[in-house]
Amino acid sequence: MHAITIPEPGGPEALVWAEVPDPVPGEGEVLVEVVASAVNRADVLQRQGFYDPPPGTSPHPGLECAGRITALGPGVSGWSVGDEVCALLVGGGYAQRVAVPAGQLLPVPKGVDLATAAALPEVACTVWSNVFMIAHLRPGETLLVHGGASGIGTMAIQLAKAVGAKVAVTAGSPEKLARCAELGADVLIDYRTQDFVEELRAATDGAGADVILDIMGAKYLDRNIQALAVNGRLVVIGLQGGVKGELNLGALLAKRAAVMATTLRARPLQEKAAIVAAVREHVWPLVEGGTIRPVVDRTLPMPEAAEAHRVLESGAHVGKVLLLAP
Repeated sequence: MHAITIPEPGGPEALVWAEVPDPVPGEGEVLVEVVASAVNRADVLQRQGFYDPPPGTSPHPGLECAGRITALGPGVSGWSVGDEVCALLVGGGYAQRVAVPAGQLLPVPKGVDLATAAALPEVACTVWSNVFMIAHLRPGETLLVHGGASGIGTMAIQLAKAVGAKVAVTAGSPEKLARCAELGADVLIDYRTQDFVEELRAATDGAGADVILDIMGAKYLDRNIQALAVNGRLVVIGLQGGVKGELNLGALLAKRAAVMATTLRARPLQEKAAIVAAVREHVWPLVEGGTIRPVVDRTLPMPEAAEAHRVLESGAHVGKVLLLAP
């Protein structure tokens, strides 16, 4: 088969479409013929040499895919050859075939075409696990989403609105904020020209956000604490603004607030399977009912993954960028 390889870390040109050995499904795994994958920030970090895949896993980038099952490994039940699925991956999505633990498979939601389904697993699992399973966002509370026009952001807006929360977002242009509003965002903050702490306080009568989903890390740490409501929960899922910041514990204590940081890729199989099962139970009915929809900015042929990475790094997209396998 062919896959995107990374012979040496570097810029987008480091991604090379090359012939590689076919994966073989192991115990509890299935083999999926990939129709589409999606580009995530973690793929960019892997290409740059900053985010190696866990030992013993696929060296190829790609944290999600959609396709058809072509073979079942030992011990797999509940799935059949020919089933159309999408999947959360530890890697290997930028390829024509990938071996997937059965616990990380999801059926393609009714009403969603197979290729578009590749836009769902990573964002749905990330948002549901962090905003709901960890931070316990409740109806009537306020969620602040940094990067509201990203793949994660577009899913977070829709899911939070679906459960009856108020949603504030930051984004870098009026056009992106308009797209966030179309998805249901209530408070629109241009981080280039506005202070999100002040804007959020004004929009919540001084209360602040009950939950903040943050992709920036150190750069936003202090202001995120300022923006939290009493009993607020800050969940850090990205480090685009650096890894080391100063935390005012006094401010945290005064608000009886919590700071949590998580990753998804390196979690044990059992934890990932539990998250996937929760997404199937809680999110998939919303997708099939039309309340949640995948947001796809554009699709490109998988051999042109370098261009897809350029798009992602430029920040010119809204939602997901997909790669179609030849």
